[in-house]
Amino acid sequence: MPVTILIPSPLRPFTDHQDAVPVDASSVGDAIARLTERYAALGPHLYAEDGRLRRFVNVYLNDEDVRHLQQGATPVRDGDTVSLVPSVAGGRDPAVTVPLPELSHDEVRRYSRHLLLPEVGMEGQRRLKAARVLVVGAGGLGSPAALYLAAAGVGTVGLVDFDTVDESNLQRQILFGTPDVGRTKLAAARARLEALNPGVTIQTHDAPLSSANALDILGAYDVILDGTDNFPTRYLVNDACVLLGKPNAYGSIFRFEGQASVFAAKDGPCYRCLYPEPPPPGLVPSCAEGGVLGVLPGIVGTIQATEAMKMILGVGEPLVGRFLIFDALKMRFRELKVRKDSDCPVCGARPTIRELVDYEQFCGVPARNAAAPAAAVDELDVLTLKARLDRGEDLFLLDVREPGEHAICRIEGATLVPLGQLPGRAGELPADREIVAFCKAGVRSAKAVSLLGSLGFARARNLTGGILEWIDKVDRSQPRY
Repeated sequence: MPVTILIPSPLRPFTDHQDAVPVDASSVGDAIARLTERYAALGPHLYAEDGRLRRFVNVYLNDEDVRHLQQGATPVRDGDTVSLVPSVAGGRDPAVTVPLPELSHDEVRRYSRHLLLPEVGMEGQRRLKAARVLVVGAGGLGSPAALYLAAAGVGTVGLVDFDTVDESNLQRQILFGTPDVGRTKLAAARARLEALNPGVTIQTHDAPLSSANALDILGAYDVILDGTDNFPTRYLVNDACVLLGKPNAYGSIFRFEGQASVFAAKDGPCYRCLYPEPPPPGLVPSCAEGGVLGVLPGIVGTIQATEAMKMILGVGEPLVGRFLIFDALKMRFRELKVRKDSDCPVCGARPTIRELVDYEQFCGVPARNAAAPAAAVDELDVLTLKARLDRGEDLFLLDVREPGEHAICRIEGATLVPLGQLPGRAGELPADREIVAFCKAGVRSAKAVSLLGSLGFARARNLTGGILEWIDKVDRSQPRY
């Protein structure tokens, strides 16, 4: 049966950048197998070493989640669509039930367009004024969310962050301006939000969110908005929300695609129900490696703020049990169903997680204070490479970045073979020369060296720090990105 497999942005480098691949298959499992036969480099991203489909990859047949079924035997019909969704991530009781404050005359004027909405009105605006919303991460998603929450009159907006404003943030993090570069994000965000609406209270938490402080910080708020950019913090926020009974307005972004949902709401699924386990470190590229369209976090972050306000007001149909996917290139929204997993270790019928755990260990991330592990691949540093090139040594420089990155900056004489194309183009590489692979910061090139080793290239090495370190220490004439 001819079916179409929809490929999400993180996996497209391994399918020659196709977003939809037609295959002839009799079942969902057969369709995925045929896909990986055609694109061998995709296999490790979908299947674990024991042959199981990885648990951070969800599979939908049309709009139905079939992850919980025997996918290999789930039949398909002519024209069906199979969606791969990896982690990158009616009216109801209002979230605010405390005594509601009155509105001043100035507030009535400021929020008059809200007051005209029957779903909001005076009581709804008073609920917003009484509400406390925590935005975890003052970055691309947190910026628009915090701005709209403050503008809407949410009484207390909390921000968790410990970073400073970098010039590369300004393309999408609209809380900040050029004069803020070098300032802490929290200081710049507080000034911007208080200028926007002096009537709201901005509370800042200048520390990494951790198992030690998450329950105390999140426990003081009514709704949590997850604007994080890493898997350990995503699982931490999810578990803390479940343990505290706080709804989690979730959003994630990558390149041109965004995702949004509401997790940990009453009787609804949590993030672990959708993604029981995280991807191995480095398998899913970050926005710093893969890029992101500047307006995309504005769209997704605004959806998160909308969901937070709906939960405060107790109106509409929040994204509970629904997973929204947005494709900016096609200007298309898709909605998938998410089921609550009765065996979920944190929100299931018999939970095994009753307190916060070590989330960096859970996600396979080395602890910050741990000694650096021995390198899994052979490496050399940029100064050694420069010295060897100056001596005229016969090295083959392999750039495994994407063409757009190569256009920004490059190491003279390097050959570009993007990581996703490497399995099919390994025959173009010289087996009798030492290969030095590099990418932006050394993560993708380490995977490339490991792959080359499995293909018999015994003299492949990884350039530590990637081209960014090359620019910092060897060639400052080129731009960083």
